[in-house]
Amino acid sequence: MTPPTATTEAPVSATGVTAPVRTPVVTGLGVLAPTGIGTEEHWSAVLAGRSAIDRITLFDPAPYPVKLAGQVPGFVAKERVPSRLISQTDRWTHLGLAAAEAAIADAGVVPAELPEYEMAVVTSSSSGGTEFGQHEMENLYQHAPDWVGAYQSIAWFYAATTGQISIRHGLRGPCGVLCCEQAGGLDAIGQARRLIRTGAKLVMTGGTDASLCPYGLTAQLTTGQLSTVQDPARAYLPFDAEASGYLPGEGGALLVVEDADAAEARGAGPGYGRVLGYAAAFDPPPGSDRGPVLARTVRSALADAGLDAAAVDVVFADALGVPEADRAEAAALAEVFGPRGVPVTAPKTLTGRLYGGGAALDAATALLALRDQVVPHTAGPVAPASGYEIDLVLGEPRRAELRTALVVARGHGGFNAALVLGHPQQNVPGHNEK
Repeated sequence: MTPPTATTEAPVSATGVTAPVRTPVVTGLGVLAPTGIGTEEHWSAVLAGRSAIDRITLFDPAPYPVKLAGQVPGFVAKERVPSRLISQTDRWTHLGLAAAEAAIADAGVVPAELPEYEMAVVTSSSSGGTEFGQHEMENLYQHAPDWVGAYQSIAWFYAATTGQISIRHGLRGPCGVLCCEQAGGLDAIGQARRLIRTGAKLVMTGGTDASLCPYGLTAQLTTGQLSTVQDPARAYLPFDAEASGYLPGEGGALLVVEDADAAEARGAGPGYGRVLGYAAAFDPPPGSDRGPVLARTVRSALADAGLDAAAVDVVFADALGVPEADRAEAAALAEVFGPRGVPVTAPKTLTGRLYGGGAALDAATALLALRDQVVPHTAGPVAPASGYEIDLVLGEPRRAELRTALVVARGHGGFNAALVLGHPQQNVPGHNEK
């Protein structure tokens, strides 16, 4: 491993900030997922292997080949979102606002007490305000243009959740959105770390999704990767011989990521963990003679963290559930870590893939695994398919000493991302601690 160093100098930025910085810490989690509203409810369901996959109830799925999904249970927007915003924004933003509120409360931070231009927001979005947009399009083609509401111009927009969180909590530093499908949640966290290294003190980051509507499901079906199996227990089986695709879901997680010195100054404590490394890359187009880049992405994230493969204690897999993609992911993990070289898990079988919210929820779940020193199991699959040289954790959670977790994600269109998270009290060789 790389020898210890005292600090890492921040890259030169537009603000001119080049002061040494410490590894950012995650101090707050806000989870709204099919497995439950609230971090501990979600975590309890994950450890119990309690699936949230069921028949879609947000609309009648009878005309569609996919009838199963993961839905956030008992979410009532008017109980968690200011009433004036409900009619102005999509369900995806409602979930994001509620998750941000929960993350801020969990972090114990009062934004009004901090410099507003040193707090930022970066979220991921896969399809924007899908349901809101569908209803406005229905108004257009069923009635007339003047039936389309003025809020259509902003509610569908990918940055709507970022903007509403920024306004509501006075987070007026650099704000943005990343549209990288399932990989976006990791890309958003990577950007949050970059902002902290260039002067931000706190970043609200992560993502949510709510594309379970006829328009959204029709769009998703065009990939040909969704499972049409009608048995909830057998529909989404990544790495299994019976894998037939994935199921969609809604929800996600938002995280409060802070500059370590700023967090200490306000008495925040060690937090859930630290953002040690990040990398992103793109697969070549179909038909290329070049192969997938996931292994290279993972190696780049580890190099960014100053770690070698042996330091990783658990991998939270992308787990698409499509045999060709599963085979490629298993091969990449075996290439980096050796055959069955590290425990691998995919709790998303309990929720479905949440698109813009999926990887952020995986990151939150990985931080909880580091906190409680347990690898959650992958519910559903019986055993890895023949030729998949991975140590897939099945049947029940596995107790282990966890210091470092790797989260990987791939998005439709070739996106790849990898995020390295560390235990809050971990001493990382080669890392930037004062």
